[in-house]
Amino acid sequence: MIDFQKGAFELMYLAEGIAAATSLIFYIRRKDQQWKYFMFYLVFIFLCESIGKWGHHFMDYNKAQFYNYFVIPVQFIFFYWLYAVKSLEKPKLFALLSFLYLLSFIPIEFISTDKVMFSLNYTLGCLLLMILVIMEYYKQINSSDILHFNKNRMFYINLGVTLFYIGTLPFWTFLDYIREYRGIFNIYFSYFLISGIIMYALFTISFIWGKQNS
Repeated sequence: MIDFQKGAFELMYLAEGIAAATSLIFYIRRKDQQWKYFMFYLVFIFLCESIGKWGHHFMDYNKAQFYNYFVIPVQFIFFYWLYAVKSLEKPKLFALLSFLYLLSFIPIEFISTDKVMFSLNYTLGCLLLMILVIMEYYKQINSSDILHFNKNRMFYINLGVTLFYIGTLPFWTFLDYIREYRGIFNIYFSYFLISGIIMYALFTISFIWGKQNS
């Protein structure tokens, strides 16, 4: 990584920690039961990133498999639940999307698994998430409370997910080809880091500005 990317990587890790700490503080102070699972998720992600950052000093583990088989699947399935069940109130859609996503692990077993990222798996996960993102935007646009969108916690979450997961979809999908062109790779990898910082900043803002009953 170039110096800018190293700094952005550290800042992204810090943003994750701030988001987790903010959600935990709001949960303790307000007993926000409705959003407690989002708080658990943010704390979980920060702990996983801490393991990814420091874990090799304490144990011998396969970092790529840790993310591909555990951390990333938890991220996608949680967001499927957050959107489909909590916001859109469509539990059957959550079950369908989760099932389709988990099916994508089957062909991976017949392909080389020594990659940093499972492109097929991640691509399908993002495409399924994109469906929910669009549905959430449609819901917000057609809401009678649209004039107060800045108080809607899902507005900040949806914007962050759009910038990070949807915005970096081409990067991870075509990673094997992009990495051959270092200039393009560095630009897109820098965007990945910056969008991650913005996403976690938006998650933090969602607890500060978003309504408790949004």
